[in-house]
Formats: sequence, structure tokens, C-alpha cells
Amino acid sequence: MGESSDVPALRRGLAVLGLLARRATPTSAAVIARALDLPRSTTYHLLEELIRTGFVSHLPEERRYGLGVAAFELGSAYLRHDPLERLARPLLRRLADHAGHNAQLGVLHGAQAVYLSKEQPARPQTLVTDVGVRLPAELTASGRAMLAHLPAPQIRALFPSTASFIRRTDRGPRDLPSLRRLLAAERRRGWAVEDGYVTESWASVASAVFDHGGRPVASISVTFRHVCEQESDCGRTWPDLAEEVRRAAEELTLRIGGIPPVRAEDA
Repeated sequence: MGESSDVPALRRGLAVLGLLARRATPTSAAVIARALDLPRSTTYHLLEELIRTGFVSHLPEERRYGLGVAAFELGSAYLRHDPLERLARPLLRRLADHAGHNAQLGVLHGAQAVYLSKEQPARPQTLVTDVGVRLPAELTASGRAMLAHLPAPQIRALFPSTASFIRRTDRGPRDLPSLRRLLAAERRRGWAVEDGYVTESWASVASAVFDHGGRPVASISVTFRHVCEQESDCGRTWPDLAEEVRRAAEELTLRIGGIPPVRAEDA
């Protein structure tokens, strides 16, 4: 049976997605055409179709293209299969036992954090972050641990306006500038923290898991009860606990053949 005439176009479209996935920042059509040895007109036709289906985002002010939300959804769907969860489960079990708190594995699904797996300590506590629950990524430590390592244009695409920022309590980022400041601090530190952003009197710390290209594909987090007796007690970072979480995330990164980023303090 002969090859369908659609197959070459499919291969070219996949090549465009592969190229965008490998590049750290959005790319111009000219660079894409040159790198893949495609005619300029063909490149634009491919990009238009990929934009229409959500796999590519166009940044008109920069005249560049990056991966769209559909590409992240596809990646998240892959990560929801058993291999990642099976590899993470013993790490979550050990973390829950040692820390005495609920330990969770999460992934990004667009601008949401989705929880795939959870292990409970000897004395379990009921949380909103149960398996299958979706929460605004910018409010959760689990979500921001991953967002902190995405390119700035991708963050802008996920949060295009103040309406994109959902409120559950009186805490958390309210707009893109405040989110970017928070992500920059958490990227330097190596973990993310939320204290009452999702549910009052509960806090979480999280660290990202990375793939072979150094991209964030999941996160490990612990969630625990924390009542702020006074304003100065809110917003703590719990560095010892966060370091345990970071080590678990780094081990899962290695288990999936990923490459952890070099932290500023390690450089």
C-alpha cells in the first residue's frame, strides 16, 4: 500500500513540534524553516494549522512561535500513565513516612495542577489535593514548582490577563508581574511554597521533576496543616522539609532519565 499524501505533512508538523520542544525560547518562522529545510510558505501553513489545533502559540509582538497548551496537555496525558506513577510511588511513600505529611505527585494541565498520586502518613489527614483533583497552578506549590521553569512567553500564554488568576483565599499572586516575581524567587531557591493560598490553615512545599531536556514534567509536594497565629508566622518556607521534597524530586528525575537544573548555590 502506497504512502498517504498526508503522511509527509504529518511528519513535517511533528518535526516543527519537535524543534519547538527542543528550544529553550520561542522561535521565528524563518529559523524554523531554515532548521528543517522547509519552504517558507510550507512553514507558515504548518504553523497556522498547529496554532488552530492549539499545539503552537503565536507571539505576535515578538513574531515568534512556541508550544501551545495542547502540547502540554499531550505531555501531561503521557505522564498520567503508570510508569511515572510507579516510579514515584516508593519515593512518595518514603517521603510521607519520614516527613509525617501527605506526599503527592502532580503535573501541569494547561494552567492547572493535576494530582496523579498520593501517599499518606500513619495518621492521614483529609486534603483538597486528592488524586484527580485540579487546582489553579499559580496557587499551588506543586503547580508553581513547574511553572517556575517554563519560558516567560509560555507563562504569558498561560496567564494572558488578570482574569486568568483565580482566588480561593486572600493570598496568592493577583497578576502576571506578581506571579513572575514569585516564580523567580522559587526558581532560585529550588522549591515552591504556598501557605494558605489554596485552603486556609494548610500549607505545601514542592519541587519540580525534570525530563531528559531539563524541562519540568511533574512535581513532588507535601501538604500539612499550618495555622498562622500571627501575620509574621504566615509565608514560612520550611527549608528542611523543602529540602527533603527536593531530594525526592531529584531522585525521580534521575529515575526517568531526566536532567536536574543547576541551582545557583551549586554553581
